[in-house]
Parts: sequence; C-alpha cells; structure tokens
Amino acid sequence: MANIVIAQTTVNDEAKAYEIAQGAVEARLAAAADVEARMTLFYWNKDALRHERGYRVFFTTTTDSVAGLEAWVHERHPHDVPQWIVLPAAATSEQYLAWAVKETTAGQ
Repeated sequence: MANIVIAQTTVNDEAKAYEIAQGAVEARLAAAADVEARMTLFYWNKDALRHERGYRVFFTTTTDSVAGLEAWVHERHPHDVPQWIVLPAAATSEQYLAWAVKETTAGQ
C-alpha cells in the first residue's frame, strides 16, 4: 500500500523552481508541489564555500511515485548533483492519502 512522502529539492532560479513544481504536478508524479519563498543557500563547490539565492520545492507524492518523480526532476534540474531528500510522513489522514494516490495515478 502506498504512503505519503515529501520530497524536496532546491533551485537557484525562481522561474525554474515554478517550472519544476508545476511540471511535476502536471505529469501526475506529485499530487502537489510548494515553492518556498526565496532563501539563501550555503554549500561547498570545488573546495570553495558558496552562497546564492535559492528556492526550495516540496513535492507531496507517494512511495509508489517517488522514484519516477526523482528521475523526472533530475532530468530537468539545472545542477549536476541536485539536492534530493525524501521524508516519510509519520501520519496522514486516510482522506489525504486517498487524494494523493488518486492524483499521482490519474491517467495511468
């Protein structure tokens, strides 16, 4: 049986964050996607500490759809090694789970 997971990535371009969020929902790989307000990202790249503006994209999806979502996002992500973190939901209402399953399996 499928369960809810929240997957997340970060993108340094607002338009690209919206494009990825909307596209994942349109592709029925995520039931919903939220683009978090602009933030500052700090990370190591080529032995240098970097910082830039970025946007976190949260995807509500299911355990059955998360692998397909990951592949889809990585194909469209501007970074060579995109952040990809999947968090299981500790609890979900039956109604919300049913909605997420319906939205990620529609058209299959």
